[in-house]
Amino acid sequence: MENHLLLCILLLIPAFASSDFLVTHVRNIKKRNADNDLVVNGIEIYSMKIDSKVTSRFARNVITSRAVNRGNVHKEVFFDVELPKTAFITNFSMTIDGVTYPGTIKEKEVAKKQYEKAVSKGQTAGLVKASGRKTEKFTVSVNIEAASKVTFELTYEELLKRQFGKYEMFIKVKPKQLVKDFEIEVNIFEPQGITDLEAEGTFMTNDLQNIIKKTFLEKKGHISFKPTLDQQRTCGNCSQSVLDGDFTVRYDVKRTTPDNLQIVNGYFVHFFAPTNLPKLPKNVIFVIDVSGSMSGREIQQTREALLKILDDIKEDDYFNFILFGSEVHTWKETLSKATPENLDEARKFVRSIDTEGLTNLYGGVMRGIDMLNAAHEGNLVPKRSASIIIMLTDGQPNVGISNTQDIQAHVKKAIEGKYPLYNLGFGYGVDYNFLEKMALENKGLARRIYPDSDADLQLQGFYDEVSNPMLTDVELNYPENEISDLTKNNFKHFYDGSEIVVAGRFIDNNQNSLSVDVRGEGANDALSYTTQQDAEQTAKAFQEQEYIFGDYIERLWAYLTIEQLLEKRIAATGEEKENLTAKALDLSLKYKFVTPLTSMVVTKPEDYNNQDGIADKPTEAQSPVFSHPSIASEVSYQYTSQPTWYTSVDGDPHFIISVPQKEDAICFNINENPGAVLNLINDPVTGITVNGELIGDKRANSDAKIQNTYFGKLGIANKHLDLKLTVTPEKITFQNGNEKTGFTWLDSVTLQQEGLTLIINRKKNLVLKMGSGASFVIVLHQVWKKHPLHQDFLGLYTLDSDKLSEQTHGLLGQFFHPIDFTILEIHRGSDPKKPDATMIIKNNELTVTRGWQKDYGRDPNQGVDVPCWFVHNNGAGLIDGVHTDYIVSSLF
Repeated sequence: MENHLLLCILLLIPAFASSDFLVTHVRNIKKRNADNDLVVNGIEIYSMKIDSKVTSRFARNVITSRAVNRGNVHKEVFFDVELPKTAFITNFSMTIDGVTYPGTIKEKEVAKKQYEKAVSKGQTAGLVKASGRKTEKFTVSVNIEAASKVTFELTYEELLKRQFGKYEMFIKVKPKQLVKDFEIEVNIFEPQGITDLEAEGTFMTNDLQNIIKKTFLEKKGHISFKPTLDQQRTCGNCSQSVLDGDFTVRYDVKRTTPDNLQIVNGYFVHFFAPTNLPKLPKNVIFVIDVSGSMSGREIQQTREALLKILDDIKEDDYFNFILFGSEVHTWKETLSKATPENLDEARKFVRSIDTEGLTNLYGGVMRGIDMLNAAHEGNLVPKRSASIIIMLTDGQPNVGISNTQDIQAHVKKAIEGKYPLYNLGFGYGVDYNFLEKMALENKGLARRIYPDSDADLQLQGFYDEVSNPMLTDVELNYPENEISDLTKNNFKHFYDGSEIVVAGRFIDNNQNSLSVDVRGEGANDALSYTTQQDAEQTAKAFQEQEYIFGDYIERLWAYLTIEQLLEKRIAATGEEKENLTAKALDLSLKYKFVTPLTSMVVTKPEDYNNQDGIADKPTEAQSPVFSHPSIASEVSYQYTSQPTWYTSVDGDPHFIISVPQKEDAICFNINENPGAVLNLINDPVTGITVNGELIGDKRANSDAKIQNTYFGKLGIANKHLDLKLTVTPEKITFQNGNEKTGFTWLDSVTLQQEGLTLIINRKKNLVLKMGSGASFVIVLHQVWKKHPLHQDFLGLYTLDSDKLSEQTHGLLGQFFHPIDFTILEIHRGSDPKKPDATMIIKNNELTVTRGWQKDYGRDPNQGVDVPCWFVHNNGAGLIDGVHTDYIVSSLF
């Protein structure tokens, strides 16, 4: 199955209090005007247009939406767009009754100060957050008077990348209501000429398919999609829109030569994509995490993906599998040629892969590097071949060398730039920053594999991208005395169906010619030639000015330069990182790109409590983030490390409930007397229960209205396996049937037996996994022994809670099932830094406060501040029943 890199736009047409966005006066009740099905809750969206111009792969997209308030009172209108993560927003404006309110792009720190000033007044309006696998969401709203009109206009730019022989524009269409004038228009101009232009939609009926207009001739291509109101309806008289799905445009260009050089106004771009080359044999090592957290669906999907990959491996290729849990295992001692016999044997091996133990990531990846090095040194693989390592992990290293900086240093020294390392992070429990840095240091890249039903297709899709190397060690060399500010011009591999793009600036703006020396190593011999181009040739090709936005090559150069500076910045440190940051920031401000270093400040009219907002660009390492559209920026400044989705209880005691589908968290406290035992988790299907006994301070604090309590004892049991674990700040007791084994927190222990893995990390925490169910981390908190008030206590963190049954309950367990909530009416609270809001959850309307709780799951010493919505009064309205329902008689 072909996969293509996507240019994504999700259109959620502006609407008043849609099912996703509740506002003050409506609260999730959709009312339709019977006399006019174009009006939803008083708001009519009378026009929506997406205008996309693509010139030499560089796309400028303008999304314009026009709405009018048909109601009798002021109402709030929302504008929501999902755009590609690889795109940069360049402009946004709102025009209300002829008055335009523009967005201005500023350095992030400057914008942050302006934003914090707004927060101090009780105003919070963040605009951009991560959304989906390849998109991020831009959201803005404004209150407008009755009969007033508003026009939203958003512009963003992106360089389309070529994969599998196609450029692809993917437009996700979801208006949520009928729109009188709805249109998608795409104009493409390619001086090489266009081939294979096509358009399709997943929501297309026969009638809709027939209204896609597609034409292309030589250099120009045009696609339009403009359904009438009747064509948008789901049925004859329905007011619901059928426009809900993906609209896709694909094309490629004619290639008579491997190169295309274009020169305009002192800048050049060089596109390199040779065709009809013989494929290089490849040597690929798959390094697979088989630790306990990969059990269940994850390891099953991994097996399925590897079996499909084995079907695609060519007979001239060499391959091997390395598995790492607590120990490291290999399929073969050396790389093996992909003969039919070896492939059959490999399939048997893959089908037998199962999970065990912890995560010896260092041992796994180093075994792969050593094996590949030995294969080259011993001439066990063809001299003219391409070597790669693909590593898949869902967790963090915790056996062997576990310090990520040490692992990075060892890996970089061992590879020495000889071949790329590709790191695939399965789910959200990985340290994505670490994986990305290590990959970029070794000429590879990192990719997140989303834990969905199609994870096996994601894995196979990535392999397909790198499965057909055509050249190695590609160099595009330009005259040093003529060119300044050149983008990356050397590449370890060139893959079939892809394209290399290099851009640069001439020292002399009037220079109108350029020669390039091209070098590379192919399957049979070296590639070596020189190509030339002059500005006059480019000018002849670009006579159709209506298809071109003037300074596109300069902006393409700026886009590519910023993108690569930001990529280098990930793995850089110290002065080098400061210099890269300064260069990227200067270009971002000069060309008005919203990048991770800049923010767009959006101003609004002051009437009706409209609030200025700030648009930041998330990064993959921050995705998903704990955020809400109205506070995304506040969160991104306060919590920049990548979170892990889990539920936990820690402190006195603070409960943190992750809600990954909302990319947010809810928290609450339980105030109960010392000695009370609370049921935290109870799963009758797996037999797992977790209870905790509260302790108080050494003496009561007469000044405090509520006395602090903490968990001083935790009990975890599996009645099916007759296993019990009792943990206090002093000792740890493991009981299997009638046999008891005792440990202290001074021990470093790894205990494995059937149905159980227990690891004690000295004076820090312990990890427990029972059967194929969830894993539990218990954190030890130690205070100064002579402290007059406080004493040692414990915290509990649950991982892989989805592996417990749907019948799981308890103060924590009830939240292992998906929950949904809506936040509305954000306003200033008693603490200026912590706004209050109304939460709609479980049909209850609760007053909640935005705050932070400490998460010690990653850092047992310092902890990390996790933003969350705090539910008051012992979680009343959030938990089932009342908190006293969860008091039990004893630990077991």
